[in-house]
Amino acid sequence: MNLRELRERFEEPVSGVASRSSAARWARAAVARITTPLLPDDYLHLANPLWSARELRGQVVSVTPETDDSATIRIKPGWGFSLDYAPGQYIGIGVLIEGRWTWRSYSLTSVPDLTRAEGTIAITVKAMPEGFLSSHLVRGLQPGTVVRLAAPKGEFVLPEPLPATVLFLTAGSGLTPIISMLRMMRHRGQSTNVRVIHSTPTPDDLMFADELAEMDESGLIDLHVQYTRTDGKVTEQSLDELCPDWRIRETWACGPGGFLEMVDAAFTQADVADRLHIERFALERGVVGAQGGTVTFGRSGQTATVDGATTLLEAGEQAGVLMPFGCRMGICQSCVVMLDKGCVRDLRSGDEHVEGERIQTCVSAAAGDCTLDV
Repeated sequence: MNLRELRERFEEPVSGVASRSSAARWARAAVARITTPLLPDDYLHLANPLWSARELRGQVVSVTPETDDSATIRIKPGWGFSLDYAPGQYIGIGVLIEGRWTWRSYSLTSVPDLTRAEGTIAITVKAMPEGFLSSHLVRGLQPGTVVRLAAPKGEFVLPEPLPATVLFLTAGSGLTPIISMLRMMRHRGQSTNVRVIHSTPTPDDLMFADELAEMDESGLIDLHVQYTRTDGKVTEQSLDELCPDWRIRETWACGPGGFLEMVDAAFTQADVADRLHIERFALERGVVGAQGGTVTFGRSGQTATVDGATTLLEAGEQAGVLMPFGCRMGICQSCVVMLDKGCVRDLRSGDEHVEGERIQTCVSAAAGDCTLDV
């Protein structure tokens, strides 16, 4: 493009406006460009719904049932999403439901090597009775849907080289980060001594059943599935029977809060807690008080009245306030803001924070009326 063509394209928004000088035309054109209703991101979206300069996006390719209440969702990420992640990490996914973006974090179940070759990622979601988004993802999400994404994060990963002996202790959907690790090992032809102890209510609830059986038969893993409705739960005592050498194995554990508390207690009592790596899927709200309050978002003046189980992040999103966030599980610190007034409670520990402290909105709830600097 020559200089004349460049000038004509720049002046196009005011081409029909008379002007006595070229300088005036350029000034008018600059104002027109700055005040145009469409931002660069809007033009990108018109060209391709997955292109955005402001956020990471993806498009749902397929939704494949795993069990009656779980499904694997394959997503094609758009521009800017890094495919260089590690097995065991998670992503955030935002879905537009009834006019509001709802976010949760889920473990990646795809294999990074294959992701880079195929250009898609996968998560496997179990629909929870209290989980509005998880139920929608499993039963209502349609291929072609454009979703928002948060970049892969997490430290729940395997080291290189692999330990000589490994133990995976999982329950329910806690199997999802582990299946990514196992798939990567199989894809790369890696071999080590791996014992997998997984708890699930019944055979019908077992995700990846055929794949796990194939891994067991091939010798990649030594598998034990504990069907809790008939076999009872895995306990500190039964660990010795299920894996006699668990104290010397490098262990990765993931599952519901009660299950992880049992595992943590066993490793602590055996004085081998340094061998244990834990991934907590969701915020445990057992210490939540009944008190809530009115949350005021200081910069906009908007308010939301919430109970003591609703996080400040959720309260802001319900009120239409633009809130910073990352993992939504209290890990990454992306959601930290200043508490200007009042008191809030950490839903994980029950600890209270008062004005003048910086708080994590994704794991804190109102303990009375409060004001946030956001």
